[in-house]
Amino acid sequence: MHNRPHIEVPTSRREFLAKSGGGFGALALAALLGDRAQADSGTSEPLDPRAPKATHFPAKAKNVIFLFMEGGPSHIDLFDPKPLLNKLAGQQLPDSFGKVILAMGENDAPLMECPRVWNQHGESGLWVSEWLPEIATCADDLCVIRSCVSDGINHSSGVCQMNTGHVIGGRPSLGAWATYGLGTENQDMPAFVVLTDSNRQVVNGPRNWGSGFMPAAYQGVQFKSGADPILNLNPPSHITPDRQRAKLDLLGQIDRRHSELRHGDSDLEARIKSYELAFRMQSAAPEIVDLSTESEETKQLYGIDQKETNVFGSNCLMARRLVENGVRFVQLYSGAGSGWDAHSNIEGNHGKLCKAVDKPIAGLLKDLKRRGLWDDTLVIWGGEFGRTPMSEQGNGRDHNPTGFTMWMAGGGVPGGRTIGATDELGLRAVENPLHVHDLHASILRILGIDHTKLIYRHKGRPERIDMNEGKAEMKLLGLA
Repeated sequence: MHNRPHIEVPTSRREFLAKSGGGFGALALAALLGDRAQADSGTSEPLDPRAPKATHFPAKAKNVIFLFMEGGPSHIDLFDPKPLLNKLAGQQLPDSFGKVILAMGENDAPLMECPRVWNQHGESGLWVSEWLPEIATCADDLCVIRSCVSDGINHSSGVCQMNTGHVIGGRPSLGAWATYGLGTENQDMPAFVVLTDSNRQVVNGPRNWGSGFMPAAYQGVQFKSGADPILNLNPPSHITPDRQRAKLDLLGQIDRRHSELRHGDSDLEARIKSYELAFRMQSAAPEIVDLSTESEETKQLYGIDQKETNVFGSNCLMARRLVENGVRFVQLYSGAGSGWDAHSNIEGNHGKLCKAVDKPIAGLLKDLKRRGLWDDTLVIWGGEFGRTPMSEQGNGRDHNPTGFTMWMAGGGVPGGRTIGATDELGLRAVENPLHVHDLHASILRILGIDHTKLIYRHKGRPERIDMNEGKAEMKLLGLA
């Protein structure tokens, strides 16, 4: 067949519909796509999806810093002491606990002792093990949730659910939902930033901070650790701001002409907006991410002056600077690539990682207080699940999604408390169990959002972060 230059061949089904039937196909396409998703109120999204939005309730916090210990930290070695575990160490799990399905299948493994030294800290008497001595000094600021529950038995499903609400990928992340519901205050910076502690790939990769079926504008932006956290941010020295602006304007014209024929293509819209954001970031971001302007005392507070704590300490300090400059949601990964996954040698594994995060996290909490950011910033700590009281490979612990610990601090959450409890061995949540759906609903409630009203319509279905199953825990807000 000969090419016919006067005939433009559609590049997609959307373009075919838009040009078919004298344009009537475009009407059908617009109806199918709904042009833009609508909230349950029936009002359209604002033209700028990142524009600040009103809350349903008075917000206790405006920003979130989520400290994600990827791989599953052992709650029974950190925040949930179990004296009976040491008494029964070496024995089989009592029959009264029923059948347990473990990720790695060592169903006959004996109980393993916890050789931790436990002490009560602060006026509240909160129990913290000797693995986290610096965080223990902040005990009165922590609300420790000992009864968390997840459905993910392996890392992929566990990390996915803790980030998106579902064990299967494809849904928007918690940070995307927060950005969708609240927008962001600083239009010159991303609303949602992710920092990892190494070059290792986080399990599931960018899906953990993706926007799923929402417009791509809500997805997280990954920064790198080190002196140059934003790759390719600064233009070459011979490119002037005026020349950069002219290039961007031309690119915007071409992209928008392309977009007019492809209604509903959120990836293209997000790319156009990302170019604009990147241009604004070239002016705003360098100063925000430059840690050299911090005092030596502050760097020491985060442990940046020490080899073991330098990386995570730098990320924690970066997180404080980001929320201080209007970034809505910041997520920090410790142990990227399932580093906390202690199937063997939990002493060496957790000992090293606790050393890496203990001082930086305590420094972050103290720094937020002294800089007036405490009430506005919700800090969350935890992983995708906990570890079992039974041993694995003799000196490790398996995955445990049926009962584990997370904690929250700041953001109006009363500290010095524990919520819920696991059984006498730390295997299952038995008092006030909080599923991941409940945790997500509670986090949004702290941000002033009613999770039952934060709806995104996808393929005609009203979608929510909690899969229509969660409830906000009022005890976290000190209201019950």
